[in-house]
Amino acid sequence: MTMWVQKMAESTSDSDLVNKGIVRAWLVWGFFWALFAPVVGILLSLVFNFPTFLDTEFSHFGRLRPLHVNGVILGVFSNLFIGMAHYMVPKLTGTRLYREAWSRSSLILWNGTLVIAFTLLLLGYNKGLEVAELPNPLPLFLTAALGLFAYQVFMTIARRREEKIFVSLWYIIAALVWTMMTLLFGNFVVPYAGPGINNVALHGLYIHYVVGLWITPAGLSVIYFFLPAAARSPLYSHKLSLIGFWSLSFFYPFVGIHHYLYSPIPGWTQTVAIVASMMLIIPVLTVVVNFFGTLKGKWGAFQTDFTVKLMIFGAAMYFIGSVQGSFEALLALQQPTHFTDFVIAHSHATVFGGYVIFVLAACYYVWPRVAGGRFHEATAQWSTWMIMGGIVSMIAILVLQGLIQGTSLMAGAEFVDSLVAMKPYWFLRTLVGTTMDVGIALIGINLYWASRRQPEVQR
Repeated sequence: MTMWVQKMAESTSDSDLVNKGIVRAWLVWGFFWALFAPVVGILLSLVFNFPTFLDTEFSHFGRLRPLHVNGVILGVFSNLFIGMAHYMVPKLTGTRLYREAWSRSSLILWNGTLVIAFTLLLLGYNKGLEVAELPNPLPLFLTAALGLFAYQVFMTIARRREEKIFVSLWYIIAALVWTMMTLLFGNFVVPYAGPGINNVALHGLYIHYVVGLWITPAGLSVIYFFLPAAARSPLYSHKLSLIGFWSLSFFYPFVGIHHYLYSPIPGWTQTVAIVASMMLIIPVLTVVVNFFGTLKGKWGAFQTDFTVKLMIFGAAMYFIGSVQGSFEALLALQQPTHFTDFVIAHSHATVFGGYVIFVLAACYYVWPRVAGGRFHEATAQWSTWMIMGGIVSMIAILVLQGLIQGTSLMAGAEFVDSLVAMKPYWFLRTLVGTTMDVGIALIGINLYWASRRQPEVQR
């Protein structure tokens, strides 16, 4: 089993199995949102130091922040992942994707819905729940697009020529099933299920389902496939990968309350969330050990291959951010860090430092195979170091300022005074965030010009 995915990635011609045009289309949309959403984030970061910046009806903080968050999750990550899934599923099953033409419909439906939804958010149509801001019934269209693709994936697996089901397929199946339920739960149950603290508790579950039951399994499916393929090395342990999968499935659904400790939410639910958060160290350790073990005897690829370099860096950030999130759930640590930028460091370390970097790294592997050309290595080096340096610096700054603010509040400082002390750190965050975002843009530009310099590949 450990050698099998490597052989599948290398042996069968892409032209025989993969619809390259569909893969390219999803990736192009992913990079479009990768230019849009981070720019919005940079503009928002400036507001912390310049409160009157963007102070208009259609551009103030409340209108733009949902564009940044949803743009990264539903725009950047989701498009790039679905594009990668269109490459992975045929390679892992040994057969072309079922009814490939449907993929263009889901592509148009998904991204058309996002364009309409983001326009409405700018106009003030907003449900007021984080990552569930999109006006109803638009999330139904996202669910329909995902359901259409899920049906294609399930039918392809049912008709597979390969008897074995590699762990990436486990994660893809789980991500699609869980996310369809999550979108319906967060947009059509949570807003109407109950008022007050009950609604807060349900929303805490939902927002963690988005991260833990969509972004996490989707991102892990990508690195489980492309790291062994790019490093030309068998997966270290298939058994470890299944332990990671099932422990994630069992523990993650219960962690959603861990941001609401010391609240009126029933104490037993807070205790369950704390225990589940600590138990999440199990799947985190299994996947990180698996990734680093896969490079045993192949660490030269970390120096020479950009997919391997970024994925191993992403795995390290995934470990740091996830362990931080687990310990953040402890009462002793949450008291000085909650409602500070320490929490923002955790979300950026995992979502961007881990999962977004996984799909960006895979683009270095997939794009030349579906669009042709060879990317410019010097530009790739610059973009890699800008991304790595930017995200590491951002996490360090956010952790430091979060601890400073939290301890000052515990010492009796006024909240407004604690915000004033954060201004220099916020300015540095904008600078390193810009560096990181320029690095992302350079990946897209580099890959685009690589394919432009070559004849169009066969579809």
